[in-house]
Amino acid sequence: MNLLGIDFEDWYHPEFIQRHLTTKDNKPTVVNGIDKILEWLRKNETYATFFMVGELLESKPDLLDKILAGGHEIGFHTMYHTRLDSPNFKEKFSDEIKKFDILTSKKSKGFRAPTFSLNQTSAWAIDALEDAGYQYDSSIVPAKTRLYGLPNAPTVPYRINSKNIEKNNSEGKLLEFPLLTTKIFGRTIPACGGFYLRLLPLRVIENAIKNINSNNFPATFYIHSWELTPEFMPKVPLSFLENFVTYYNLGNTLKRLDRIIKKFKFTSFSRFISQGLV
Repeated sequence: MNLLGIDFEDWYHPEFIQRHLTTKDNKPTVVNGIDKILEWLRKNETYATFFMVGELLESKPDLLDKILAGGHEIGFHTMYHTRLDSPNFKEKFSDEIKKFDILTSKKSKGFRAPTFSLNQTSAWAIDALEDAGYQYDSSIVPAKTRLYGLPNAPTVPYRINSKNIEKNNSEGKLLEFPLLTTKIFGRTIPACGGFYLRLLPLRVIENAIKNINSNNFPATFYIHSWELTPEFMPKVPLSFLENFVTYYNLGNTLKRLDRIIKKFKFTSFSRFISQGLV
């Protein structure tokens, strides 16, 4: 069994796009794709964890009811898709958790940092999540990329605390579910979904899932809501690299992920934990 997390955010939340926004008065459009996503999951008899940007629940409260009614799980993805290592965000984070608790009636037990921004300078977030009663995190990519990554972290689920986020600690209260990686020509790279699902040959991703499953561990996979509903994703002028990462092969994302979840079993984090699979 493997883990599927849907980072539910709107067109103006991705980091590369945020850099080019000239106003904060942006109207959500990707939220209109929720029914399409839920129907696709239903047809594939698959449950997922929706890591939700909180402000979307404020603007469209029925999102929560629809997600939970489908048997899926709600997770926290900050209120405004703010990187954990942003200046002065530490002072705001606990208040955001409390606000999200109110919006979800404390139904969230899992967290994912925007742009996988949990690192040595933002490890304080683990303490805040523990204090709020969270059970798990899924913010660490055990490979180095331009925007994120902790290459020395374990590649399989482990107990995490704020003192050392790259090492299993039996006293850690939170379970960490690191994102799937693989090796190509001796180099470790992400193979966990998102841009990598759009870029890499599917056989590379499938082999990565098979390899970790062969050792009785789950593959942790992610996808953005706007990758599943590109019809609601406007084209924003970006630099060449930013445009490539954001929009490359976007129209084929759903088809490629559909092949993956038809070949391998996926579920939500909470169902995986409740079944005693970790």
